[in-house]
Amino acid sequence: MSPGPRRRRRQMFPSNAPALSRRRASAVRPPRMRAGRGQRARRGRLRTAARRGKMADKEKKKKESILDLSKYIDKTIRVKFQGGREASGILKGFDPLLNLVLDGTIEYMRDPDDQYKLTEDTRQLGLVVCRGTSVVLICPQDGMEAIPNPFIQQQDA
Repeated sequence: MSPGPRRRRRQMFPSNAPALSRRRASAVRPPRMRAGRGQRARRGRLRTAARRGKMADKEKKKKESILDLSKYIDKTIRVKFQGGREASGILKGFDPLLNLVLDGTIEYMRDPDDQYKLTEDTRQLGLVVCRGTSVVLICPQDGMEAIPNPFIQQQDA
């Protein structure tokens, strides 16, 4: 049999203390609500069990990349970025977030008048770290060749 509910002790002020300070003290410190011992113990057990489950899930799940880029290591790839930039280089490394390390990188410049046209101008960049969140497309350079746009209507004069 457990004893009845515990009574909270109130802090007693000396009888000679002014009433104003008692009001301030109670205004500063709001009364705290406490859970009973049984509730607290149960809550603690649930939390630790939930933590164990989360840790087990983290150990089981290993962050895997969407693409298997390991077959393109030390091969030339072409990368398109958000904003329209394009570059090609030798893939030296990557991570699950698709951050790429390219060596001997060449950027392909765009026509200033028409952002959809690539010009023959290039710019040597060297060793580059590409942020994965801005990568839109990754493709191997081997076997890639430019073709005319089949959707543009030919104008016959």
